[in-house]
Amino acid sequence: MWQHAALRLSASNRRFRVNMNGKGIFITGTDTGVGKTVVASAIARLLHDHGLNVGVMKPVTCGCLEENGLLVSEDAVLLAWSAGVAGVDPDMAPYLLRLPIAPSDAARREGVRIDFQHIADSFARLASRHDFVIVEGAGGLMVPLAGGLLIADLINHLSLPLLVVARPNLGTINHTLMTCFAARQLGITVNGVVINNYPEKPGIAEESAPHLIASLAGAPLLGIFPHLEGNGLREIVEALAERLDNEPATRILLREIGAG
Repeated sequence: MWQHAALRLSASNRRFRVNMNGKGIFITGTDTGVGKTVVASAIARLLHDHGLNVGVMKPVTCGCLEENGLLVSEDAVLLAWSAGVAGVDPDMAPYLLRLPIAPSDAARREGVRIDFQHIADSFARLASRHDFVIVEGAGGLMVPLAGGLLIADLINHLSLPLLVVARPNLGTINHTLMTCFAARQLGITVNGVVINNYPEKPGIAEESAPHLIASLAGAPLLGIFPHLEGNGLREIVEALAERLDNEPATRILLREIGAG
């Protein structure tokens, strides 16, 4: 069972209606490597498959590849493909950095100044041409972006609610609760938590984590996404979106993030 039992709805109506009035959601992680991009892409794919004009944004990407003399955000490319968007334009990925280190340090070393208003202007243009915009952060809430400004400050600057992506294994309860607590202390609305990459055969720590997170995080547990294998991330995103489409609890997830 890949969705928490407390989220189960009647299976009589597995389909959902897409809300066309939402603005957007910011997706952060409890740490680097928890699968924010896959979660964001799967939600974007699901919404696109249901006819929503969904926009995607990766404001700052570190560790970009170089193709034909240009830096490319692999995360933004996957997000764009998932949302059915033809290519990545500058509004979708305003800051592309080569070094795979903290954004503030990468920007300093590469002579780039990360400007929150520039990101906000890009988001506004995306919001003007899309019904709902999914914004994926870099790392976690306290990742430094520019000077003393953090990812949390960017979220507040964009006035977006937060979806937290957590890992399932030992240590996740502490990391998830701290992320949710810090967000609320900084004035950020936490719409919910998703546990990603949940194993088919969970150990003791994985078995207990969902209940404790749901009980203690102060934000609803909106889903437990399974670990899936595939030939590349696009195949995994497609498979995860299909699983979401067949889960009645997905209606709750989309409603809580403002898209359903």
